[in-house]
Amino acid sequence: MSDKPVFVTQPYLPPLDEFLPYLEDIWATKVLTNGGAMHQQLEQALCEHLGVEHLALFNNGTIALLTALQSLRITGEVITTPYSFVATAHSLLWNGIKPVFVDIDPVTCNLDPDKIEAAITPQTTAIMPVHCYGNPCDTEAIQKIADIYNLKVIYDAAHAFGVEDGNGSILRHGDLSVLSFHATKVFNTFEGGAIVCPDAKTKERINHLKNFGFVDEVTVVAPGINGKMSEFNAALGLLQLKYIDAAISRRKTIDAMYRTALRDIKGISVFERPAHGKANYAYFPILVEPGFPADRDSVYEALKAQGIFSRRYFYPLISTFPMYRGMHSANPKNLPIATDIASKILCLPMYPALADADIHRVVNCLGNL
Repeated sequence: MSDKPVFVTQPYLPPLDEFLPYLEDIWATKVLTNGGAMHQQLEQALCEHLGVEHLALFNNGTIALLTALQSLRITGEVITTPYSFVATAHSLLWNGIKPVFVDIDPVTCNLDPDKIEAAITPQTTAIMPVHCYGNPCDTEAIQKIADIYNLKVIYDAAHAFGVEDGNGSILRHGDLSVLSFHATKVFNTFEGGAIVCPDAKTKERINHLKNFGFVDEVTVVAPGINGKMSEFNAALGLLQLKYIDAAISRRKTIDAMYRTALRDIKGISVFERPAHGKANYAYFPILVEPGFPADRDSVYEALKAQGIFSRRYFYPLISTFPMYRGMHSANPKNLPIATDIASKILCLPMYPALADADIHRVVNCLGNL
């Protein structure tokens, strides 16, 4: 059994010799950015693959979140989750918007729709849920609330590439969905992201905003930002798409192996997958329960000592960081489920190149604690 380091995730890299023709095309055209041929091809290919009509590429998911909020002219307060990567809430602060944290569902780790209405105030303008670990939010319940109170819905879909519910792509819900193509994601372009848009007019505004507000050489219509994806990143994305189905299939196999192997370890809980739709197996989170011989942090350190680098994802909660913890909604008493799960969560290694032997190694380490 290998004793090489095993990380919680590793980027999938297609064969280098297959990437070289893409680079030669970029060098031949001398177009390195600003919506070149690779960029246009990737937008179209992603629309087809994901089953959406309009998609705008970005240099990363955080800039895409910032721009999504700008494009819908969101102000005031936005209801969101404390259980996410900090970029979710940071994008609100950078836009001068106050995040209002609401507790999560214990089964999905997503924003709990039953707790949203109590957090709505006259200043609330939107809801920003997260499809945590790629598990779909209760989009129907969230949309009903949004319709009643005339709120926008922006989904942080950083984990949700290729995820479907019973009726198709999860990305078709809400006013906008924002994807991340960071190197650690199921589909990556080294760095990158995208906004899935409902119509061509919205995409046009987003395209203006991600390119400094330019319409043409002499016309600027908005205080935009530089969010453009380079041709190099787009080329990697085009090549990645050729392998994405195989990569997700391998993730599914790894998921099944973990579930079987962990079944008899007392004190380790595994989340159930949604019964309908299509998963992408982005992460493999477990809960280290009180019945386990060691607490979560001790497990984390013990695995690390064996060269197994898991991640306490998401711990600490966003709401505990200095820029948020003074807010009323950040009080742990208001977030009991998120606080509890954050204290027990551990994401085990999950990526297509993870060997069967290393899966057994991870499980054996847990079983021997």
